[in-house]
Amino acid sequence: MKKRLRLILFGCVLSSIGFTQSPSDETIEKYTQQSFQEFYEFLTLPNDASIPEQLEANINWVSNAFQKRGFTITRLPTKSIDLILAEQSFPGAQKTVMFYMHVDGQSVDPIAWKQKTPFTPTLKAQDQNGNYQEIPWSHLDTPPDPNWRIYARSSSDAKGPIVMFLAALDAMKEEKTTPNYNIKIIMDNEEEIGSPSLPEAVVTYREKLAADMLVILDGPMHVTNRPTLAFGARGIAKVRITTYGPRVPQHSGHYGNYAPNPAIRLAQLLASMKDEEGRVTIPGFYDGISLSDEVKEILASVPDDENHILEKLGVAAPEKVGANLQEAIQYPSLNIRGMSSGWVGRKVRTIIPAAAVANLDIRLVKESDPERLIQLIRNHIEERGYHILETEPTDEERKKYPRLLSMANSISYQAFRTDLNSPIGNWLSRALVSAHGEVPIKIRSHGGSVPIAPFVNTLNVPAVIVPVVNSDNNQHSPNENVRLREYYMGVRTFAGILSENIN
Repeated sequence: MKKRLRLILFGCVLSSIGFTQSPSDETIEKYTQQSFQEFYEFLTLPNDASIPEQLEANINWVSNAFQKRGFTITRLPTKSIDLILAEQSFPGAQKTVMFYMHVDGQSVDPIAWKQKTPFTPTLKAQDQNGNYQEIPWSHLDTPPDPNWRIYARSSSDAKGPIVMFLAALDAMKEEKTTPNYNIKIIMDNEEEIGSPSLPEAVVTYREKLAADMLVILDGPMHVTNRPTLAFGARGIAKVRITTYGPRVPQHSGHYGNYAPNPAIRLAQLLASMKDEEGRVTIPGFYDGISLSDEVKEILASVPDDENHILEKLGVAAPEKVGANLQEAIQYPSLNIRGMSSGWVGRKVRTIIPAAAVANLDIRLVKESDPERLIQLIRNHIEERGYHILETEPTDEERKKYPRLLSMANSISYQAFRTDLNSPIGNWLSRALVSAHGEVPIKIRSHGGSVPIAPFVNTLNVPAVIVPVVNSDNNQHSPNENVRLREYYMGVRTFAGILSENIN
């Protein structure tokens, strides 16, 4: 009786999200359920991008998985970790679609995970108090509850989408259907550390990577967990600022009011960069950004619930860069992502620190020139009387300059944006309508960053993000998870894309 109840419940959920397109619902369910064992195996492999030796086992796993589905595998050497290219051609195909996936994951803090280890995939169900409790993995052998979740590092970002894609390929093969386009899959093993080798690799292997369209499998769906397409993403640049005080920490009683405090100076400097409403005050930072009435209409069509967003964030009011969330992420941001000076907590000391450090990130939009924005920040700092170094000050520099700081910066990758009514946009929209029975939410620019600009700029290929995981997946955080409802939806999404013809 319980088994039948679960089956009815699951069938109702499938029906409610419009699973009607070929491959059939039964085939989708069959191969989704079969994929859980592969998913388990994949998730057990540690994949911290900052520990390169962990990635080799993951590279072998994806290579074997796609070879089993008829793909040819090529390793593309870079200065660090190889890229993996999987290719398959189909009879009569005139176009080539490249899918971008990434295999690596974020670092983990095992103590913060509510399970054996972050690499022990754990199935959990919600109890009466709303807490998720472990249940046997074997429960996935029968039709599961769509609200169950699989917890593990990279379950959503982004091993989940890879295994969903494999399941969709299996469903297509079962029903003897093939895409009307050739497939290339590029698998990145350094996405979580900014894909430092990717721009050069795209230039080196531009012929191997040539394609007509690029589909990115990354990120969460809209907060409503409805089918979503994102037509752009912000780029990212990073800045580190270190202010200097006394050569070594000094007693705050002996030298307070006399020795300059680098933490206070850094706080004042950073505060001067933004106003109380969160807007960047550095002249020219927002130059080139103009939102037309048409663009504002597109942004307003995204069904954001501002009250829900604020409640989720736990804040009373947003900053005032844009009129709403979608408008805000159309502008470059200046964010303090971490600060450090002296000691805190139980280790706190009555000292004047020797230095203070702030790490910033700049989220770029398509109109942004990252080098220009970094130079604007440099100009702003110099106007406040600071002498800027690239390294720690020498004794001579300490004597010569009353205000000293060092500044380092890097540009990870730039933003991209594709027109909503482009051929790739129209094709993917049709595919998601066929798969789910509703028009997808169309987001002009995703708030996060993905390293796609090298493909767009070097290969001149239009790109769109197809996010498939639940919005509350704890991406990059402890207890990362994927909900089974979205897992099934993801397989359906990819089956829809693989079966939708490109005109």
